[in-house]
Amino acid sequence: MSSAEPVGAPAGGATTVWPWAVAAVPAALLATLVGLALTGASAPTLVGDPGALVRWGEPLVGVLIQLAQAATLGGLVMLAFVLPDGAARRTTTGLVAVAGPVWALLSVLDLVLGYALVAGRPIGGAGFGNELGYYLGEISSGRAQLVSAVLAALVALACVAVAGHRSALAALVLGVAALVPDAAGGHAAGSSNHELGMNGVFGHVLGSAVWTGGLAVLALTARRLGATAADVAQRFSAVAVWCFALVVVSGTASAWIRVGSPVALGTRYGWVLLGKIALLATLGAAGWWHRTRTIAAMRRGRDGLFWRLIAVEVALVGLASGLGVALAGSAPPVLQEPVGRLTPTELVSDRPPPPTPTPEAILTAFYPDLFFGFVVVAMLVVYLGWVLRLRRRGDRWPLGRTLSWVAGTLVLGYLVLGAPAVYGHVMLSVHMAAHMAYVMVVPILLVLAAPVTLALRALPARTDGSHGPREWLLGIVHSRWGRFVATPVVAAVVFIATMVGFYLSPLLLLAATTHIGHILMVVHFLLSGYLFINGLIGIDPGPQRPGYPMRLLLLFATMAAHAFFGLALMTMTELLAADYYGALGLPWGVDALADQHAAGEIAWGIGEIPAVGVAVLLALAWARDDARLARRKDRAADRDGDVELEEYNRMLADLAERERS
Repeated sequence: MSSAEPVGAPAGGATTVWPWAVAAVPAALLATLVGLALTGASAPTLVGDPGALVRWGEPLVGVLIQLAQAATLGGLVMLAFVLPDGAARRTTTGLVAVAGPVWALLSVLDLVLGYALVAGRPIGGAGFGNELGYYLGEISSGRAQLVSAVLAALVALACVAVAGHRSALAALVLGVAALVPDAAGGHAAGSSNHELGMNGVFGHVLGSAVWTGGLAVLALTARRLGATAADVAQRFSAVAVWCFALVVVSGTASAWIRVGSPVALGTRYGWVLLGKIALLATLGAAGWWHRTRTIAAMRRGRDGLFWRLIAVEVALVGLASGLGVALAGSAPPVLQEPVGRLTPTELVSDRPPPPTPTPEAILTAFYPDLFFGFVVVAMLVVYLGWVLRLRRRGDRWPLGRTLSWVAGTLVLGYLVLGAPAVYGHVMLSVHMAAHMAYVMVVPILLVLAAPVTLALRALPARTDGSHGPREWLLGIVHSRWGRFVATPVVAAVVFIATMVGFYLSPLLLLAATTHIGHILMVVHFLLSGYLFINGLIGIDPGPQRPGYPMRLLLLFATMAAHAFFGLALMTMTELLAADYYGALGLPWGVDALADQHAAGEIAWGIGEIPAVGVAVLLALAWARDDARLARRKDRAADRDGDVELEEYNRMLADLAERERS
C-alpha cells in the first residue's frame, strides 16, 4: 500500500471534520448579513433603489464567489504543491472541478446584480437588457466585471481538465490572473491611492483565498490523508504563513486607505473592521499553535487537537470572509474619490506630481508599492532562510554569494520603491536608467549569488508523489523550454529584441498607464536580464554555455545594440508615447523631447558601464579556467611522464626528418 493511501482514520475525530468546511458557507453568509445590517450598506436608497433583492443579494452572491474562489485556488495550490498521490488528491481534484464552474456561474449572476446595484434599477425592468449590454461594453467597471467573468469561465474549463501537477499549476496561474480585473476595479482601486489600493485588494483576496481553500481541503480530506497527515499539515503550514503575512500587510494598507485615522474605528464601518481584525488575529494564533505544538504532536500519533483547531479555523475564516464582503460593499469613513481639481499630471498618470528632483529627493523619495515591497522582502527572507538551514545542518555557503544576493535585492528595492519608481513614472530618462539597472545591474548581483544551487542544496526532496519547490525548480531547469530560453544566444536575442520592441511599440504606453503593465514590464526586464547574464557568467546549473570567445562576442553585440538604440533615441524628433509623456504638465517643467534624448544618452553611455563589468568578470573567469586546465595538464604529465609532450616532439622530429630527405 502506498504511504499516501489511508491507513485508517486519523485519531481524534478527523472523520467528523469535513462538516465544518461546509459550515463555513452559512457562517460567511450570516457574517455578511450582520455586517450589512451594522454598516447600513443594504438600506433602501431615496433615489434609484434597485430593491431588496439586489441590495441584499449582490453582497451574498459576492461572498459565495469568494468561497468558490477559495475552494478553487486553495485546492489548486494543494494539488500543485502539497498533496501526495492518493485518495486525498483525487478528492481535491473533484473539489476544484466543481468549485471552478460554480465560480464562473456566480460571476455571471454578479454581472446582473452588480449593474442593477450601480444603476439603481430593479432586475427585469423596461430596457434593462440593453442598459446591461451598454454597461458591460462601454463602462470601465462593467468591462472589468465582464473580463472577470470570462476569465472565470476559462478557469472553470481548466479546473475540469486538471489531471496532474502541471495542469493544476496552469489552472492556478489562470485563476490568479482572474482576480486582477476585480482588484483593478475594487473599492480602493478607484481612489487617489489607485495602485496601493489595487495591490491591497489583490493581495488580500489572493492570500485569503489560498488560506481558506487550503484549510477546507485539509478538512475535507482528513480521513484520506492517513500516515501522510503530519507531512501535509507541515507543508500547508508553510503556505499559510505566507498567506497570513500577505493578508495582514495588504489588509492593513487597504484599511488605512478607507479609515484614515484610529478615530474612524468608532464608526459602524470601524466596528465591522475591528471584528474582522479580531478574527484574523485568532486565526494567526491558531496557525502559530499548529507550527509550534500540534504538528509535532501529530507525528507522535496525537492529532485530535490539530483536527479540532482546523475545524474552528474553517468556521472563523467563513466569518471573516463574510465581514470582508460587507466592508467592501459599504461606504468607508474616508472618501475614496479625489477631492478638488486634478492637475494634468494626476489626470494622465493617476499620481500627484512628484517634488522637484533635487539630490535630497533622489535619495529619500519613496513610493509604497505593496506588490514589489512584498517581493523584495520575500526574496531576502527566503534566501537567508536557506542559508541558515544549511548552517544548522553543518554545511557552508560562501559569504560573498550571500552579500551579492542582499546587495542585488536592496538595489531592486530602491528601483521599485525609491526615486526611480517615483520619477521614472513621469520622466523617460529616469525610466531608462532604471531599465538599464533592471537588465544589467540587478541580474549580475543575483546571478553571482547562485540562488538555484542554494535552493537545490537547502530544499528537501520529496518521495511521495507530491511536487515541492525543489521538484518544480528542477523541472524548470531541465525542461526543454527552460533550456531553450536560457541558451545564451536565445537569451541575447530576447535581451536585444525586448529593448527595441518595448520602446518602439504601444507596450511603453501600456506600462506607463496601467499598473499591471508596469509589473509585467519590470518582471520581464529582470527575467530577460537574468537569463542573459546567467548564460555568460552564471554559476548555477543551466544551459550549455559556449566558449569564452563566443560569450564575449554576445556581450559586445548587446553593447552595440544598446549604443545604436541610444543613438536612435538621441536623434528622434518624434516623442515616444506622446499621449502620455507629452501631456503630463509637470509643475517644475520638463521638456519631454529633451528628456527622451537624455534617455538615449543613458542607454548609450551609462548602460555600457555594467556591460564592461561583465566583460571583466568574463575575462577573469576565462583566465581561471585556463589556469585550471594548465594545472590539470601538469598533474596528468606528472602521472604519465608527459606522454602528450613526447608525442608532440616525436611528430616534429618526423616532419623534420621528412624535410631533410
